[in-house]
Parts: sequence; C-alpha cells; structure tokens
Amino acid sequence: MKEPIFIAEVGMNYNMNFALASELIKQASFAGADIVKFQLGWRDKPGEINVITKENIEHLIKVSNFYDVELMFSVISIEALALFSEFSFNSVKIASRSVKETELFNGIRSLGLKTYISFGMSEVSDFLHLKTESDKFLYCVSQYPTYYWDLREFPTDFTKSSFDGYSDHTLGIEACLFALSRGAQIIEKHFTLDKSETLIRDHALSATPEEFRQLVRTGTELYRIYNALK
Repeated sequence: MKEPIFIAEVGMNYNMNFALASELIKQASFAGADIVKFQLGWRDKPGEINVITKENIEHLIKVSNFYDVELMFSVISIEALALFSEFSFNSVKIASRSVKETELFNGIRSLGLKTYISFGMSEVSDFLHLKTESDKFLYCVSQYPTYYWDLREFPTDFTKSSFDGYSDHTLGIEACLFALSRGAQIIEKHFTLDKSETLIRDHALSATPEEFRQLVRTGTELYRIYNALK
C-alpha cells in the first residue's frame, strides 16, 4: 500500500524573503512534507511580491536537497515555463487558473514530468480523455478561504472518482483529514510559520509546522484505515 503524498505549498508565504523561504522548506521537511511548492510566474513583475530569478531557484534547490524534500513549482506563465525548463525537476503543478490556457497547459505536460493538476476553475470531465499515468488530478475549490459549505461535490470515495487527491484552501486541517479518510492519495495544503501575517491572504488558511505535522501523522493513519477496510 502506497502512503499518501503531502505537499506543503509555500506559494508566496515567504513574503519575498528567501531566508524565510529557506526556513519554510526546513520546517516543512521536519513536519513530514514530501514536496514543498512555490509559484513561478504569478505576481512576478518588478516590485511585486513573487519575483523569483534563476539564482533564487538554484538556492531553493540547494536548500531542498539539504533537507531531503522535493521542490516543486506551479508554473503560471509561458515565461515562467521557459525558466523552469532550464532545470531538472521530478514534478510540476498546473494551477487551477492555468488549466484553460491551452499553450501553457500543453507546454507543461510536454515536459513529461509527473504533473499535479487542480480543477477549481474548470470541469475535470473535460480533461479526462487527456489523462495519462503521469497526471494526478486534484479536487479543489478556488475560494480563499474555502468554507466547508463551499466543498460542493466533494468526492465520497476518491478511489472511485476522477480525482487522485485534494488541494485545500479551508481554515485548519480537518477537510484534509476528511479527504484522506475517503481515500485521497495526495494532499496539498498551504504552509506558513505565522498565520497572523497579512501581506497576502494565504497565511490565514495555511497550516503551521505543528498543524502540518499533525496532518501527516493523523492523516496517514486515516488513509491506512481506509485501505484496510476496502
């Protein structure tokens, strides 16, 4: 039985501070994350809060390798794809906002990497015919934050649905645990060191290191129970 995969999404929670980005990678690794994810090509113009250069990527790779956790990016523009393609990665994320951008969507998938795709802004049924073994589809609601009553058509059993896992924007970790109890194989949860930060909205809906550690520990147990009872 495969264990679930836990993705700690730093996104822009590093507040344009790459020392903080390094600490977030470290703490995500210690909390049990399999993958730490940043966003490439979103709010990345000069003076914005997510400017990531080639040198920054090289630094993040070194830190991730040191703490033995996989580094992944959501690639959100054609220009970002060109930069991303200069490096060798195991996996990549297609964000909900990018699924319907045909050139970008096809360009990312042409890399042949393991590709995680969120479907918060499009119908998964429109893409099932394109799915390969390299694609992992994530149930998602693109509201920040998402409340429990917004989780429309939440899979009752992920193994019998179109989705391999769940990309979460709720407050707390309970919805993630709920997904794992229903067979979700992948959990993506935003990650922060301080929920009270207000530079961007994502901090409030993120998990702290202790919460993420609890998510991994309890969530893995729930996933094992689900599989034992199948």
